[in-house]
Order: sequence, then C-alpha cells, then structure tokens
Amino acid sequence: MRIAVTTPNGNVGQHVLTMLIRAGIRPRVLTRHPDRLPPDIVELTDSVAVDQFDADAIVTATRAVDRLFWVDPTTGSDDPLADYRRASNAAARAVTENGIGKVVFQSSVGAEKRHGAGEIDGLAGTEVALNDTAADVLHLRCGYFFSNLELQLDAIRAGTIPVILPLDQAMAWVAPRDIAEVAVTRLLSTQWSGHSVQAVHGPADLTWTQAAAVVAAAIGRPLRVERISDDAMRDLLHQAGMTAGLVEAVIGMSTGMRDGFTPEQPRTAQTTTPTTLASWAYDVLRPQLVTAATVD
Repeated sequence: MRIAVTTPNGNVGQHVLTMLIRAGIRPRVLTRHPDRLPPDIVELTDSVAVDQFDADAIVTATRAVDRLFWVDPTTGSDDPLADYRRASNAAARAVTENGIGKVVFQSSVGAEKRHGAGEIDGLAGTEVALNDTAADVLHLRCGYFFSNLELQLDAIRAGTIPVILPLDQAMAWVAPRDIAEVAVTRLLSTQWSGHSVQAVHGPADLTWTQAAAVVAAAIGRPLRVERISDDAMRDLLHQAGMTAGLVEAVIGMSTGMRDGFTPEQPRTAQTTTPTTLASWAYDVLRPQLVTAATVD
C-alpha cells in the first residue's frame, strides 16, 4: 500500500505520519521543507520537496500512490480563497491523473454550509473538487482544534482570551492526535467506498467559558474569556500582521458559525473521540507556559 501524506509537520499530519510508520507503512511525504523532518522520520519515509499550490508538481509527486491524506496548505496571502482553489485543483488533478483510489481530506465543521464561513469556504471548495473525481473520498469534518490555543499563549499568560463567538455557545473541541487516528484507520481500511463525511467532534461540546475553566485548572493559573466586537478582533488580527483578506477569512470562520449553526453530523459513538481538553492542556499547553515562565 503506497500512501502519500501532506503537511507532515502540521498539528495532525505529524501524527498521521508516525502512526503510519508504526503500522509498517513507508509513507511518501509531500512537503515544502523535507529538511525540517526529524532525522529518525526521514529514514523511514520517502520525502518529496513540493509546493501544494503547484498542480504539476503534485501530480508528479503522487505518481504510483494508492491513497492520499490531503490537508490544504496554510496561506498568508490577501486572497486565501484563491489559494484554496489552487490547492483544490492540484489535489483533484493528482487524484484523477494518477488514479489514486482513496483520499482522506482534513476538512472542518462548517464546510457543509459551502458558503458564508470565511476560510472554511476554501475547505468546502476542496470537498467539491475531490467529489468530482472518481476516487473514494472521505471528508473529516473536524471540530475546533485544541492546538489553536497554542496560538494564543500570550493571551493565556495575560489571563484573558478575546473571542467573538457568544460565550455560552457550545462547540466541538478536538485533539489533533485524535483526528490523525481517525484518518489513519480510514487510510488503512478497505471497508469503505464512495464519497462520504465523518465528523470528528472530540469528547464533548464546550462553551468558551467552560473551556477556559478546564484550561485554567490544567495549567494552574487564572484564565477567562472576553467577548469583543468583530471590529476589535479585526484590529487584533491586523496588529498580528495578517493581510486584510486573511483577516476577513479568519473572522468569517467565527461569524459563519453564529446564529444557530448546527453541524450536519450529530455527536455519536462514531464522531466522538477520547482525548479531553483537560488532559491535552496539562500535557501540551502547561509545559509551554511553565518553560516560558522559567525563561522569563
């Protein structure tokens, strides 16, 4: 079985890669920077230096591949949805021209809306592009990554996380490693076909207020959330160096989930994964804060 893996250093991709290796697979790794792979991983993989926005390069890199784990690459441009379209085209061309049999795509809760969810609209476009191929395709509609909190370490140290969602609006929170586990089991399985969707909801739906309380207990320091206006969030994102187009795409991911949005797939035994926010925060987030405090 020849499996290609994109974004091998990503929050999910790094776990997909190591899980496949432990399963006895020698993955083909598609990455812009093969030199950033750990030396012990390099020995057990076949890495290809490739830009996922380059359709010709992706077609070449995926020749003789049976299965593909595809994650759209990150973009910092002023037109992120155009970049998503380029990536979608690259993936669909590679699947079609190389006759790749099965694709697992890392999508997001909200992609079912197709329009009106900011950057998630780009993932929706990839879903459509892959569904237009003859491959068996599984879209993983993932909840809010625990690891997004790592992007807010300064706010967590300061004790307040700004958000634009209602503080009492519950949503699915999920560990990236659990997403990888679902992806790998499907990549290795022969017991599915056609075009399908599987939500990955984590162990529980949490409001931002509940999540902050869980994280505070795990890291051993006070933490609260504060709802701010959309314009105030725009200012913060601009200050962080984002382009105007990317700011609107990021804002749209939250505004598109307001006003009573409900995921297409409910929470079931199939869509629920085990890792809790408390255990992840203690194992992953707490050490980063402790290390930073020691350095300071």
